[in-house]
Amino acid sequence: MSTGQSACARKLFAMKTEGDIAAIRLNLGDHIRMLRQEQHLSQYDFSRMINLDRTYLIGIEKGRRNVSVDNLCKIAQGLGITLSELCEGVDEAESVRNRRILMEELLHKKEQKKAH
Repeated sequence: MSTGQSACARKLFAMKTEGDIAAIRLNLGDHIRMLRQEQHLSQYDFSRMINLDRTYLIGIEKGRRNVSVDNLCKIAQGLGITLSELCEGVDEAESVRNRRILMEELLHKKEQKKAH
């Protein structure tokens, strides 16, 4: 096995620490919230649309819930995306943080336009 292949294998098969897993849950929750907000859906409306309890959705978005694959599929379907698209980049904290910043900037610009 070459050095590049062994490094890749180590990354793929490395055990995630509790902190890594918590960060992934937070990133996934942020990603779901951003995608929901992009579609101008409230937590209440979205949770009713996908048949999940609103407080459960809030827990997912805050990274407090360990969401099942079944519920991830409901969320993805409700957002009109694939499960792969829903989970894309959630293990990369920097990409989620950058998306959040961009989304906040877009929302701020939209609010400024409404004010004028």
